[in-house]
Amino acid sequence: MTLQEYVKKRNGVSMSSSNSLRNNLYRSLGAKNFALFWNYWNPIFGYYLGIKIYKPLKKVVPASISLVATFVFCGMIHDLVTTIVRGKLSIFFSIWFLIMALFVLISKFVRQDFSTKKWIFRATSNILILCFSFFTTDYIYQLLKIKFPILEE
Repeated sequence: MTLQEYVKKRNGVSMSSSNSLRNNLYRSLGAKNFALFWNYWNPIFGYYLGIKIYKPLKKVVPASISLVATFVFCGMIHDLVTTIVRGKLSIFFSIWFLIMALFVLISKFVRQDFSTKKWIFRATSNILILCFSFFTTDYIYQLLKIKFPILEE
């Protein structure tokens, strides 16, 4: 599957469509569970993470480990950019993406399915998971900064 085909599958419209961003937000936030949220969120980045990280890893380790490793790798990319821009080491995104990967696995394990709920309920549920994982990450990061002063701002 090409990138263009993947984006059209995820957004329902081509990458160049004026509705691409709207569809991306509508589908990702309104996903029936947090795992599916990530299938729709940022399809371009997701496409490359899928073919370059997740699928090759899945050939040698279980899918759940591949998923967590892919999320952490994505967080590391975000951290690299943050570290370069700030000029100070950051591992915030790696922790955040690890926590979100765990929520993805949990939503799959419990077979979370809010497809019968209204869009606003599904969106609120997905946003709450994002926020909870963010604030949990911030708490952990603050604790790590105490132990590893190199993370200090």
